[in-house]
Amino acid sequence: MRFAKLLLLGGLFMALTIATVTDSGAADNPKVVFETNMGTMVLELYPDKAPITVKNFLDYVDAGFYDGTIFHRVIPGFVIQGGGFDDKMEKKDNRSPIKNEADNGLRNLRATLSMARTQQINSATSQFFINLKNNSNLDHSDGNFGYAVFAKVVKGISTIDKIAGVKTTTKGHYRDVPAEPITIISAKREESKKE
Repeated sequence: MRFAKLLLLGGLFMALTIATVTDSGAADNPKVVFETNMGTMVLELYPDKAPITVKNFLDYVDAGFYDGTIFHRVIPGFVIQGGGFDDKMEKKDNRSPIKNEADNGLRNLRATLSMARTQQINSATSQFFINLKNNSNLDHSDGNFGYAVFAKVVKGISTIDKIAGVKTTTKGHYRDVPAEPITIISAKREESKKE
């Protein structure tokens, strides 16, 4: 009987631990709506885990920077990347790079968003990518600083899968570019629902 109680308490503790670890969302987390020419998606941002990254992303959103940009890199089974080029593959001017917050405990799981960067750890500006699968090789670890997860697609996952299925080509020295532009028509904060 005592063993059964301990087992029950252990199971309850484990369930609570799993819920805490996997539920990084909060009711008041900011959300951003991406309307694209292939569908709409809603992103939930995690300012408690990635405050610098979230502020940077929202600054771009509020400035209308992402409106008219494209998803310029599509690699099925890996990522879709956007936030830096227009439909003529001309790079947009962006702000200064930010500190890499990849050591925040969030992982590059399917449908999460991370900041794209160069080989320099603290080089992210406006570009981001959406993970199409669990990409643990992009996580922070010893010997690999990784890519900073700061948000997740919470509605419209079918849209990212649709984008992942488009035909790609090479444009200039860029590979994996969609043959037909996939445009972010608008990116704006989701209005909070008042009761």
